[in-house]
Amino acid sequence: MVKQFVLERYLNALLSGDRLSCRSIIEESLQIGTPAHQIYMDVIWPIMVEIDNLYREDRITPAQEAMASRINRSIVNQLQNKLPRRAGSDKRIVIVTADSQQAELGGQMTSDLFESDGWSSRFLGGTVNNEDILEFIHEYAPDVLLLYGFNGKEAPAVRELIDRIRGVNAWPQMRIMLSGGVFLRAEGLWEEIGADLYAETAAEAVRMADLPQEQLPIPVRTIKQRTHLAKKHAAPVEIHAAAI
Repeated sequence: MVKQFVLERYLNALLSGDRLSCRSIIEESLQIGTPAHQIYMDVIWPIMVEIDNLYREDRITPAQEAMASRINRSIVNQLQNKLPRRAGSDKRIVIVTADSQQAELGGQMTSDLFESDGWSSRFLGGTVNNEDILEFIHEYAPDVLLLYGFNGKEAPAVRELIDRIRGVNAWPQMRIMLSGGVFLRAEGLWEEIGADLYAETAAEAVRMADLPQEQLPIPVRTIKQRTHLAKKHAAPVEIHAAAI
């Protein structure tokens, strides 16, 4: 387990924009034997969530949020090739995120852990529109579509995409998983919006996706809709339209 003072040092270095100190802290953890996947989930991931919370609460500046996100992503890029690799399987996942640095970081980390687990992962990021997503799904035929990091304003567009996928019914075996963003903060919203699965973290996403069908939780669908999801839109909304 990574010690609390390591997290505090890393967070302080991030918020001051000190990239060299951040790298040194991570290198120290690697040198004492902390596995790369543990650094992903016990350092980078919780700090990423904390940065997002601090930013939403106006406790850090946009400049600090931007610096922290970029430094975190550079660290993740360096750690990626240190992750263990399971033998490849025929399981496939497509990951789409909101159009923000934080969301793309979370999506990239999730993609890395799926690849480490032997999945074939395609990370589309946060700049593709619904039509392009549908076209790619049709060509790639993934087992799981994971949508990560969308906020409340983007939730109707996420529902629109899910409804279109269900309406086409061309991929009946594909499971739709939601993670991060408003779905982390609004309990049960993933079920209301029509997804099959929810994961709080990247590691949880891998665990859930690996479960056999008979062990998967059954979503509780509800007729009740939250006010911000019930509003009608005059024009189609793409899921990358608003920043997280």
